[in-house]
Amino acid sequence: MTRLSDSLIDPAAPAEANVQKLLTIAEALIRRSEHHEGEARSAWGLFQRAAELEDLVRKRTADLETTLRLLNAANAQAGKARRDLSQAIEAVDEGFALFDEDGLLVLCNSRFCRDLDDVRAVLRPGTTFDDYVGRISRSAHLALPLGMAPEDWVAERMRHHEDGAPFFVELTGDRWLQVSEQPTDEGGVVVLQTDVTGIIRAERSERGKLLDQQARIIRATLDHINQGVAIFGPDLRLVGANRRLGLLLNLPDQRLSAGRSFAALSAALLRQVRFSDGFSAGELWSWVRQKTLRPPLSFELQHLSGIILDVFAQEMPERGFVMSFTDVTRERMAIHSMLRANARLEERVAARTNDLSVALRDAERANATRVRFVAAASHDLLQPLSAAKLFVAAARDDAGASGSTLEKAHNALLSVEAILGALLDISRLESGGTEVDIGPVSLAHLLVQLTDEFQHMAEKKGLRLDILPCRATVMSDATYLRRILQNLISNALRYTVSGRVLVGARRIPGGVRVEVHDTGPGIAPEDQQKIFREFHRVQGTASAAEGMGLGLAIVDRACALLDHPLTLRSTPGLGTMFAVDLPLAPAALMRARPGDGPDPGAEAAADRIALLVENDEDLRRAISLLLERRGVSVLEAETGEAALALLEEIGIVPDVYLIDHQLGEGMTGVETALALKERFGARPVRIVTANRSPEVRRAAERAGLEVLHKPIDPEAIAAFALHAAEA
Repeated sequence: MTRLSDSLIDPAAPAEANVQKLLTIAEALIRRSEHHEGEARSAWGLFQRAAELEDLVRKRTADLETTLRLLNAANAQAGKARRDLSQAIEAVDEGFALFDEDGLLVLCNSRFCRDLDDVRAVLRPGTTFDDYVGRISRSAHLALPLGMAPEDWVAERMRHHEDGAPFFVELTGDRWLQVSEQPTDEGGVVVLQTDVTGIIRAERSERGKLLDQQARIIRATLDHINQGVAIFGPDLRLVGANRRLGLLLNLPDQRLSAGRSFAALSAALLRQVRFSDGFSAGELWSWVRQKTLRPPLSFELQHLSGIILDVFAQEMPERGFVMSFTDVTRERMAIHSMLRANARLEERVAARTNDLSVALRDAERANATRVRFVAAASHDLLQPLSAAKLFVAAARDDAGASGSTLEKAHNALLSVEAILGALLDISRLESGGTEVDIGPVSLAHLLVQLTDEFQHMAEKKGLRLDILPCRATVMSDATYLRRILQNLISNALRYTVSGRVLVGARRIPGGVRVEVHDTGPGIAPEDQQKIFREFHRVQGTASAAEGMGLGLAIVDRACALLDHPLTLRSTPGLGTMFAVDLPLAPAALMRARPGDGPDPGAEAAADRIALLVENDEDLRRAISLLLERRGVSVLEAETGEAALALLEEIGIVPDVYLIDHQLGEGMTGVETALALKERFGARPVRIVTANRSPEVRRAAERAGLEVLHKPIDPEAIAAFALHAAEA
């Protein structure tokens, strides 16, 4: 239950104010009682009212006394707390001050601003924070930084007040205070001042000792390095130099004493040195006096004593700079010696290169002569060889008892032909001038030709030869591809004693792989690289003495020339497999080329007439004899002009033309074929030649003609004459 006195007494007010308040209330009540109209008329009522008032006053007085006792106890406790707080603040070793939320000083201890007695003397409770800061800025004991005015210090101090970070204040007499501030919950701030003079002096002493030690280390280092070093301050005066500098520049120690100006040193130095590489003293002075950041500088000096110095200058903090001088005399002399040696070496290399060039030209001339000789000799040999082979072939048909002898002679001629052909291929591949004609080649036609060519050879050895058909068209050179497969099949048949040789094509991504398998003796791993060398034959086999060992060398070089990967897999005793990877021809090019196979509508005819144009009489007679024995009538002519005249005279157009390309001084074979076509119409034509040059091949291709190379295969000549399709 709330008492009336509780609402009449303010516990926070002084006791005298509460008593006075109660007395005023009592007096008002008495006056009201005395003036009450109803009770004024009755004396008894007045007496009774006075008694009630007296009781009421007595109660109120008792309540007031109780309240006063409580107030006195509370004031006593608050005073004790205030005294305890003051004593606690005073016991703090640091200067302490409390400012309220209005920036007014509430209290501070005796250590606050103790070293600033002119400020301490005017600090009172109620002093504003701004006034406190302003008085410190004007204190005689504050050591203002150089060039800073009191108002600048105040602005700096207020920035620290806003961010709350601790900071240091320097006082006169090398004294230091650390000032930190801590906000209160009510919005005031507590300022702490800590004397850190001892700490800073100790730190400075340690730093000085460390710097002295570092200076001694640096001095010892500079005195022991092999470079001369000079350090200049921002005033362009020498701060320090090592002894090596005096030795390199031949300057006495007094010239290198601290404080010597750069101008004096440079003047003394320029009397003994000169600049190299186009550098000048003016450029050096321009660098030294540069107001902006100096870039590193490097140049060389040549001393009168003969030494060469490499100088490097670089700016240091606070606009000073350091210069180092390195003796590079030996290096420069070594470089000059190397340059002279290089010059002499280049002269010797040039002379040797010239000698080698002469030798290379001689070797190239000798090689060209050899190549031309081989080509010329092959051509000259192929002419009589073709004639001899054709004569033997013709004689073999009527041989009778001497048939075996003629067969041996025929085989010998075939061997000579193969050797000459291989030598010619190797010569052409080695010459480096070989040209290839990459185009679509039908594997179907090529594999049929190879079957006809090698079936007889396989049967004679008792071997089974299977050449599987393939309808793919690949991109290659028809002549070289035929030569590659001929050599691989011939090699397989030669070295296989019994069993089988299988030739087949299988698809691979983007192309076709033609594989030649045999059941021969196989090739040992150590010999699998050697077999591609010229004149190398596998030893220990029944056929090691056959051939000249050029077939696989030709295959390897031709595959490299055509960029057809060549693969070899072989197991001794089980057989060997060679494979050639060929790219497929684009669909737009997959069409038959001129001469890609016989016309299926053509049939053998015993009454065929062939025109033979050949300037070599023996070869012409041999071909005629061969064809006539096969039932073909032959019209002979020595030159193209004679052939045209002959046909004009007899009025007969032959069924096929066999024309040698080199016919002497008149028309060539290609020109003769074109003239015959223009005058008598198109007929099947073969250009017969021992010249395997790219020019002849291109001329025949432009005319749409096929070429038969000498030495001539009798079966090929006969097959053409008997089965060639009408154009």
